[in-house]
Amino acid sequence: MPSGGDTCSAAGVTCDQQYKEGAEHHLSKRSGAVGVVGAPLCYGQDKPGTKRGADAIRSSGFMEGLRNLGLKVTDYGNLNFIEFQRDPLCGAGEVQVLHSRAVGDATKKISAAVKRALQDNGACVNLGGDHSMTIGTFHGHAQMHHDPCLIWVDAHADLNTTLTTTSGHIHGMPVAFALEETERCIETLPGFEWCHSSISAKDIAYIGLRDVDPGEKYILDKYGICYFDMHSIERIGIGEVVEKILNTINPHRDRHIHLSFDIDALDPLEAPCTGTPVRGGLKLREALYIGEELHKTGEFLSVSYSIFCKQVYT
Repeated sequence: MPSGGDTCSAAGVTCDQQYKEGAEHHLSKRSGAVGVVGAPLCYGQDKPGTKRGADAIRSSGFMEGLRNLGLKVTDYGNLNFIEFQRDPLCGAGEVQVLHSRAVGDATKKISAAVKRALQDNGACVNLGGDHSMTIGTFHGHAQMHHDPCLIWVDAHADLNTTLTTTSGHIHGMPVAFALEETERCIETLPGFEWCHSSISAKDIAYIGLRDVDPGEKYILDKYGICYFDMHSIERIGIGEVVEKILNTINPHRDRHIHLSFDIDALDPLEAPCTGTPVRGGLKLREALYIGEELHKTGEFLSVSYSIFCKQVYT
């Protein structure tokens, strides 16, 4: 990522412990209840360890941490996903898309589960699973609540389309599925007939970018998407970054917020349990601060954690 990535115009613990601590910050108490949805999705990339992520987070004491906050917790368990025997390569780009039917079917189930959890509880935590899960988690949130905004904390933009992908893995594309501006660049892939965009480019902001593909950078700049890379965070501090982001995409603090947090947003020294490490990332305390500030808005209703388990990601 080129240095100076600041485009918003303002009006040592284990990985499991990190997610437990994060759960105690990355959630609004507004309803007093929260639903937990396990999305052990691994078909969006090539490391099967991602399907162990949801259980790894739970085993860290995650549920107890939520209950200690005084929340009524409903665990909906893990969703079951189908591995299609016939799931051919597809897409119009030079690199074709992998496992389209499997990811499309899985994210449709995730969307329905998130919508139900929000209906039942008012707030939802989604445990992954590779980052293609967010196609479903944000879609479900948007089906339940009109006009949400999306904060994407990640080393990567996950904004490739079927024309720009260099890997064919859908975990690098979920934001392109969500945005109106890029939806037309994602031809209807097998399995995604149900999926449609939920927000526009003005409704999303990124924190922590440091590994962005050329096609993604073009889209970020073309549509004026708000983002802060690590250079910007180091220059002005995480506090000012979060304030500028909220002032840009949620200035009146009255829009529901969905946070998508990928473990690789953290520096690998903080979180070695990722299959996509990029040096120079967020510190744990900076990540917790993001959740604390979103909590203060009273509109923080849904969070999606994407995780790899180091012992099983290969």
